[in-house]
Formats: sequence, C-alpha cells, structure tokens
Amino acid sequence: MINSSEAELTDKEFVLLRDLIYKLTGITLSDAKRSLVRSRLQRRLRLLELSSFQEYYAYLVEHLETEERTAFINCITTNKTDFFREPHHFDFVTQTVIPEAILRVQRGADSRRLRVWHAGCSTGEEPYTLAIVLQEALAGKGQWDVKQLASDIDTDVLAHAKRGIYNRDRVDPIPDTLLRRYFLCGTGENADKVMVKPKLKEQIAFRQINLLEEPYPFSAQTRFDFIFCRNVVIYFDKPTQRQLFARFARYLRPGGYLFIGHSETLTGVSDAFQNIGATIYQLSEASSMKVKAA
Repeated sequence: MINSSEAELTDKEFVLLRDLIYKLTGITLSDAKRSLVRSRLQRRLRLLELSSFQEYYAYLVEHLETEERTAFINCITTNKTDFFREPHHFDFVTQTVIPEAILRVQRGADSRRLRVWHAGCSTGEEPYTLAIVLQEALAGKGQWDVKQLASDIDTDVLAHAKRGIYNRDRVDPIPDTLLRRYFLCGTGENADKVMVKPKLKEQIAFRQINLLEEPYPFSAQTRFDFIFCRNVVIYFDKPTQRQLFARFARYLRPGGYLFIGHSETLTGVSDAFQNIGATIYQLSEASSMKVKAA
C-alpha cells in the first residue's frame, strides 16, 4: 500500500471531489484550491488507511449518508472570524436597528422581541459579539425577548462555538470593560483562556444548517429582524447566491436587514434588497409585499 502522506491529487480526482463538494454544499472550488483540498483530505486518507484520493472518493460515495460526509465537509470548509469583525455592522445595529425597534414598541406597532440569524457563524465570535452589542444597547430599555440562531455546516466549528471558550489573544478586539462584564477568565492551567458567561450563551441556539437544503429547522412563518451572512457567499457561484438571497428575503420581516461580507455584493444577484450602506442591505417594501402575499 502507498503511504497516504505521499498520495498525489490528480486532475481527475480533484474534479471528482470538487464536483461533489459543490453538489453537497454549493461551495465552488477553483483550481487555486487544489493544494488546500489535497492537504486537508490527507488526514482522512491516513485515518481510513486509503492509498489514493480515487479510493477516498469511492469510499465517500459509498458512505455518503454516514458521518464521513460530515467529516469531508468539515475538512473542506474555510472558517475565518473575529470578535467585532467589520465593526460598522455592529455600530449600525446600535445606532439604527435598535432605535427603530424601540420606536416601533413605543408606537404600539411591535413587541419587545428580536430574532436574528447568523447564517455561517463559524466558531461563534460573531453571534457572541452581537449578544454583547444587544445587551449594551437594550440596557435600561425594559425586558426584551432576544433570540439568536447561529448556524454553520461545519460541526467542528459549531462544537467550538457552543463551548464558548477562547484563547486570550482571540478576545483582544473586545474592550476591557466588556471583557470583564461578559467573560470569565481562566485560572491555573487555563489562565490563557476565557469563557463566555451564561447570560450570553442562553441567548444563542447553535444549529447545523446546510444553506442549500430546505426545509430549515425553523418554521416557514419565521421572520427574522436581521440576518448576518458574512463572508459565506464568496464561496458560491452566482446561481447559488441568487437562490440563497431569495430564501433570506422570505425569512426577513418587512424592512428587515441583511449584513454581508466586505468583499461581497448583491449587485446582479438580488433585487429584493436596497443597499443602504457598506455591505448593509434592507428588504425593499415591494419585496416585503411579495413575501407577505405569498
């Protein structure tokens, strides 16, 4: 048997694996990702004692409804996130979204209720950041019912997010006052780690969701106040992006907001949203009426 650590990824094998990941997740892999695919899947070859990527592909197809499918997806997905990443989004929530929500309550047009979806939450820094922002923005504003759904296709990063434990250097972007208020500092052998306090964790439900596979694990009548889907669709082709943003439009409340990544755009992808700022979009009134009618 050939040592799997020496296995080469041929053109044919790369195409097979690339097409399969696209079918399963919608992720598009360019030729530039070939070395990444090879290096990340080497561990699966070693674990399964397989000698080639052709053998691994055959094994994967045969065991597609098992945990190997999850392992394959976890190996391929890319996860990059930080606390308070792209801070203008959180500023917008504080300065615009929350004041609008409070005004609706004062006018009797709405209840003290907020629902948020993070579609691609990675290791949890984004939803925990928003939890901090919402806690601070709603302090002294009465009792609010706030729930966040944080989803990802990668079960490994979801497990990390649920634990809510991070190395000290990961929380550097968080001001000291907020760090003390919302995190527990480790001691002894865990002195280099911090853990999210329960009052943030209880606001967030972490779920595995493949954005291409409906029905999603929530009611079709669910309407989120805003959705974060940042630095996710850059891995999808245009048809997949159109499909996904059409779904987001269905699950947003009238006038709801969508936040996307700094290198992403809805231009030529969706006309359901109005661009109101840097990578900040609002569901248009016409689109809200169409969703309501449907």
